[in-house]
Amino acid sequence: QVRLVESGGGLVQTGGSLRLSCAAAGRAAESLFMAWFRQAPGKEREFVAATSRSGDLTYYEDSVKPRFSISRDNTKNSVYLQMSNLEPEDTAVYYCAADPSSFVNRSPTLYEYWGQGTQVTVSS
Repeated sequence: QVRLVESGGGLVQTGGSLRLSCAAAGRAAESLFMAWFRQAPGKEREFVAATSRSGDLTYYEDSVKPRFSISRDNTKNSVYLQMSNLEPEDTAVYYCAADPSSFVNRSPTLYEYWGQGTQVTVSS
């Protein structure tokens, strides 16, 4: 059993920054491919970013690539999402996801473990 807990969400103004954290428990972080997804009201869950088990490889949705950065610290069993130049369109519940596979999955149905989500709201 793997438990993921997100934190760092909140309310920010357009152009602001926010750093999300995801802590994993129950399995060594280096054995998990990890990702961030987000879901806005009335929309499907959307892939945001992912990182390989070592953190050496990263992947991004095109719309967030210039502004978001994913990283991980396996000594802390944690993954992070640094978000800059936030826009109202970024408003959503952000979810941390993990899977023992060794390649990126953009579909949320392919991830085995999920956190409960953290709300990010960007005001205009």
